[in-house]
Amino acid sequence: MKRHQFRYTLGIVILSLLLGHAVKLYQIGFINHLDAIIYDTKLRLTMPNSIDERVVILDIDEKSLAEVGRWPWGRDHMATLVDKLFNQYGVRVLGFDVVFAESDQSSGLNSLEDLAKKDLKDSISFQTILRDLRPHLDYDARFAESLRQKKVILGYYLSNLQGGVSSGVLPLPVLTAGTFSGRNIAFTSWQNYGGNLAEFQKNAAGAGLFNPIVDFDGITRRVPMLAEYQGNYYESLSLAMVRAYLNFPKIAPGYPEDSISTSKNYGDMEWLDLPTERGTLRIPVDENVATLIPFRGYEGSFRYYSLADILNDRVKPDLLKGRIALIGTTAPGLKDQRATPVGEAYSGVEMHANLIAGMLDNNIKLKPPYVLGADFVLLLIAGGVMVFVLPLLSAFRASIAALLVLLVQLSVNYGFWRLGNFVLPLAAGLLLTLSLYVLNMSWGYFVESRSKRQLTGLFGQYVPPELVEEMSRDPENYSMAGRKAELTVLFSDVRGFTTISEGLGPDELATLMNEYLGAMTKIVRHHRGTLDKYIGDAIMAFWGAPLDDPEHAKHAVLTALEMQQVLPELNKKLVAKGWPELRIGVGVNTGTMTVGDMGSPVRQSYTVMGDAVNLGSRLEGITKQYGVGIITGETTRELLKHSFVFRELDRVRVKGKAEPIGIYQPLGVGGEVDKAVLEELKLWNQALRHYRAQDWDQAEVALLNLSRVAPCYLYELYAKRIGLYRRQPPGEGWDGVTTFETK
Repeated sequence: MKRHQFRYTLGIVILSLLLGHAVKLYQIGFINHLDAIIYDTKLRLTMPNSIDERVVILDIDEKSLAEVGRWPWGRDHMATLVDKLFNQYGVRVLGFDVVFAESDQSSGLNSLEDLAKKDLKDSISFQTILRDLRPHLDYDARFAESLRQKKVILGYYLSNLQGGVSSGVLPLPVLTAGTFSGRNIAFTSWQNYGGNLAEFQKNAAGAGLFNPIVDFDGITRRVPMLAEYQGNYYESLSLAMVRAYLNFPKIAPGYPEDSISTSKNYGDMEWLDLPTERGTLRIPVDENVATLIPFRGYEGSFRYYSLADILNDRVKPDLLKGRIALIGTTAPGLKDQRATPVGEAYSGVEMHANLIAGMLDNNIKLKPPYVLGADFVLLLIAGGVMVFVLPLLSAFRASIAALLVLLVQLSVNYGFWRLGNFVLPLAAGLLLTLSLYVLNMSWGYFVESRSKRQLTGLFGQYVPPELVEEMSRDPENYSMAGRKAELTVLFSDVRGFTTISEGLGPDELATLMNEYLGAMTKIVRHHRGTLDKYIGDAIMAFWGAPLDDPEHAKHAVLTALEMQQVLPELNKKLVAKGWPELRIGVGVNTGTMTVGDMGSPVRQSYTVMGDAVNLGSRLEGITKQYGVGIITGETTRELLKHSFVFRELDRVRVKGKAEPIGIYQPLGVGGEVDKAVLEELKLWNQALRHYRAQDWDQAEVALLNLSRVAPCYLYELYAKRIGLYRRQPPGEGWDGVTTFETK
């Protein structure tokens, strides 16, 4: 844990930074831009891309301008159009994405009125004719009359122009001042407006604002359902048309039952309800009481009909009957174009059509204020996993883990989008995963790989690569500085090497030793040993350093046994080449040693020193005295007596040591030694007890029996000793210890 502390700290800093953005303590522009791009991409990938037949767009297109004339058209044409749409074509609701802010002067009525007041004020015939013509020439009155008792929704706009002057009139607010008293709701608020003439507004069924919300990146994704002006609240064009379609239900603000309106940053209104006879239509809104535009597809997702064709009866009535109709324009110079996720120049009137269809389908994406909490929780979970798990994994496993976290994030986000209609932020989660992955991979490459290279440089010639890999996971715990520790050392030596070397040429000798040392070294490394050095034909190795090994004695004894086991196969290869067979002796001893980098300024070596090391070397030297391949010290045997089968050879006093020690021959792993060998071991232990009790007769009989069952040099050695002691008894104070005066 300690070696990962820096990565943990840096990871927590990155996570905290993104969590602060998620709960809006501050905003990171890049993340907002990335979230916007992700939202637009998801929208385009999941759009139905189909035509909605319920909503039609009646287009003031180039064809209409060519046939009817330049815009604005006379109100007589507009009156005729409205009458046709309802009486002939049978539209259900009509909305205008245009404003009628000025009176119509095209009929010449004002000029005639001036004449009637001045030059022709005394002409009774003129006054009579004007009185008869006035109803026909008052185009505004005709248009206002066409609006009466029809579901016609006019459009208007709000603005915040400094010093701007409002024009026309506004409709009655759908919710009055004080409706949201005590609630912290961030309505869009405006200072000016551009409305319709009073007589039009008075006769229309309603009106709605067509202002969109332009996001920070210049893209229009939302439209306010309600906007605030001088304390009152006004509805959007699309909402007004849906209400007209549903016979004008009242708007009811929606608050969750577990409302947390006491929070300064939470306005707690999450939807608008429209109660109808068939149930309640719920329209989700965000913190600005705005609704995300549910684009059905690219421009052209609704049927367009030219107004010229409507006026000239070139459209079949069945194509418009019962439809919701929007009047807008696509003519160059008139077109209301917006940059949207589905087009850089998208028709404003089609945005309203998308909103109407989405509300009726209950297919509006939800982005309530509590989405911040969901984003926070998801970030915290993903970040916790990434921060504390990745440092513990290898590069490959860390890559797999990061990929899994990424896939989970994408799946959860897409599931909320597709199944729950929720819009969850994703950019912070993606950046978190990517940042923490790059951090850990960079750390692994630049820091840990350097540590690994350093460890390889220090220990690579001593320990196998897999141990270096293990050490590199915690390099701070390994150094070449000298220290004392309980370790196990092994010495091996080739018997009669001088004679062998004299019988071979230099090249042959080098090849033979390479094969032999290569085979033995492989065994040492296989059992996690540290190769200390080659001393001519001898091998020195130890266990328990630099990598801690609680089973150092076991691994050393297994190495010694395997060395003896592979020797016959190796000898077959050597004999096949005409070379002599090899016999080796192995000494193994456990004890406290000094281990570290030792030597001179000219040459240093990572090695072990101490009495326990010297004893290991002595044990290897006396293997030939007993005719056995392996001898271990009594400390090694004491550690392994429950897991290995040992044969006690003797108690000896080696050169340089005053205290006698027991020496043992490992016969194999417990449970794997043949029954015959175990029976032989029992007889041997009896013989050894008789020998130490100076019961020469019983000892000799036991040795004779052993020699008949399994003759070996050890039994002959003790038989000779008994013969010697018969002639020269050792006396009553004899301790049974054999003293060696040479190494």
